[in-house]
Amino acid sequence: MDAVTATVIDGSQLFAMLATIVWTLLRVGALFMVAPLIGTPAVSVRVRLVLSVAIAVVLTPLIPAPPLAQLDAATVLNVLREMAIGAAMGFLLKLVFEAGALAGELVAQGMALSFAQMSDPMRGVSSGVVGQWFYIAFGLLFFAANGHIALIDLLLGTYRTLPIGAPLPDVHALLQAAPMLMSQVLRVGVSIALPVMIAMLAVNVSFGVLSRASPALNTIAIGLPGALLVGLFLLTALVGQLAAPVQALFDEAFRAAADLVR
Repeated sequence: MDAVTATVIDGSQLFAMLATIVWTLLRVGALFMVAPLIGTPAVSVRVRLVLSVAIAVVLTPLIPAPPLAQLDAATVLNVLREMAIGAAMGFLLKLVFEAGALAGELVAQGMALSFAQMSDPMRGVSSGVVGQWFYIAFGLLFFAANGHIALIDLLLGTYRTLPIGAPLPDVHALLQAAPMLMSQVLRVGVSIALPVMIAMLAVNVSFGVLSRASPALNTIAIGLPGALLVGLFLLTALVGQLAAPVQALFDEAFRAAADLVR
């Protein structure tokens, strides 16, 4: 074999490898553009792109070979399908963190901190400080529970159960997964905030009774700092109880994301 033939063969292999990486990057990139923490406005698009390319390069040798790319309607549908799968999985995982935001908003109502709104770089909206605290706590628990490793394992598993170019086994799963998981998110968010809400309700009722018993007493000047101090104390006690329900919700989200391709 002469040098020219060897160069042509090496070039063909290089383009085939790059095509495989690009096919892998479609699902991986769509996931990381929507995924929690990584897919937030706090992380630049350049960082997300570099991370997606790095993971796609690592996963490419471990997944089945994709079909040969041709400029036809089937290829366009395959591209859209890969992006839809990645975005759907990222959206399901992102719903878990909305349970923390919901719990924070409910707790802030009783702590007199519902008016403390500020720009949230993690969600791209304006939210309360307590909701942002819960969102960050969920993020720390995500990494503490090796959620980032489980995310890579989820990606690898989806390529084994649904290779690139394979038709979706059940299209209705994409439409039903989010509503079913949303019910779990609402239940967990309310259950996390419920003990603090009941305690703060008792505190506020006690200050209301005090204002009726002693009208001359400035209950606003006493009640607001008192409610804030009690709320911060309850949040400190709540931190140690967050791991179990949040871990169960993470498991449910990963299970729902894996069921999309089964």
